[in-house]
Amino acid sequence: MRDLFDKIYRDKGPLGKWASHAEGYFVFPKLEGEISNRMKFQGKEVVTWSINDYLGLANHPEVRKVDAEAGAAYGSAYPMGARMMSGHTELHETLQTELAAFVNKEAAYLLNFGYQGMVSTIDALVSKDDIIVYDVDAHACIIDGVRLHMGKRFTYKHNDVESLEKNLERATKMAEQTGGGILVISEGVFGMRGEQGRLKEIVELKKKYNFRFFVDDAHGFGTLGATGAGAGEEQGVQDGIDVYFATFAKSMASTGAFIAADKEIIDYLKYNLRSQMFAKSLQMQLVVGALKRLDMLRTMPELKENLWKIVNALQSGLTERGFDIGTTQSCVTPVYLKGSIPEAMALVKDLRENYGIFCSIVVYPVIPKGLILLRMIPTATHTLEDVSVTLDAFDAIRTRLENGTYKRLSAAVTAAMEK
Repeated sequence: MRDLFDKIYRDKGPLGKWASHAEGYFVFPKLEGEISNRMKFQGKEVVTWSINDYLGLANHPEVRKVDAEAGAAYGSAYPMGARMMSGHTELHETLQTELAAFVNKEAAYLLNFGYQGMVSTIDALVSKDDIIVYDVDAHACIIDGVRLHMGKRFTYKHNDVESLEKNLERATKMAEQTGGGILVISEGVFGMRGEQGRLKEIVELKKKYNFRFFVDDAHGFGTLGATGAGAGEEQGVQDGIDVYFATFAKSMASTGAFIAADKEIIDYLKYNLRSQMFAKSLQMQLVVGALKRLDMLRTMPELKENLWKIVNALQSGLTERGFDIGTTQSCVTPVYLKGSIPEAMALVKDLRENYGIFCSIVVYPVIPKGLILLRMIPTATHTLEDVSVTLDAFDAIRTRLENGTYKRLSAAVTAAMEK
């Protein structure tokens, strides 16, 4: 018999093997100061493109005032216990009612965390006889929820409706044998590429196939649609989404999430979501804060307008300078470059130390080998000056990547990793 930890000692994983060179700088970095377009990194001011505070609410004075007052009034413990036992309040119900109305659904239910809530919702929606069909590029929380499923599941090629239909044909035949149903899962906005899910085309397939549609709209909620109700509203198919999910961790600049659907579906889920039935209720400070944030989403359209002014300036500027930003249809702004992981590390260090630009770096295994993805999240707090200095910096680092500067600088890291 081998020691359970042998695998840990032998293989740190595709990202973990870089820990000695990357931790504290490239991964697990420590940004300091108030959440804003400019923060401190290792003592230096940087333009920050890695904070999901889309609408700039994290440090909005009205939001901070309400958060502070709620903290003083309720503390950080109330209500204690799970909602079914002792953690239910009128304010929880009020927030649910207002969220449901905002996304044009009959009812909504609060979740303590987005990741945990997504996993638990998938688990509650399906039984062993049901079949799940989901986008291969789905977020990790969807993948982990699907892993709990004891029945069959199929992936379809990313945003490929033809591939989805082929898998729906397979799922339909299988469901006829098992007596189960079919759940299709997509994202409203895919968080790495920035592409919207093909919600309209998927809803159209309901005319041909019998399935229910579950959408994770974490990045679409508050940023897309005429009112900010998300990707379903943007594409005119909100009614065709059977279960809608969004998190407070992006546009709402907080903690928590919610699901919305027909009342009968929500009534079922709230009695069967294990992550909520057996966990402490969402604390009152977060509930009161979410009510304030939701009110601002409804009554302050300038927040979204300011966001899209920056998004359009950044994305058009990158495109005009010849950068590959893929096919983003959202605020998420990916920049694709060619290079190795050591080159990516040298490039990002140069970007942060010499140009004062902080953005997230994504490499293999999240994206294919040989690619570097610099992922930027524009917010309403960014300025056109931020965009201008960032575009100039990207011009400079692209030149150094192409002329081999980063390859030379990364040689020591590469040699160390090969030992």
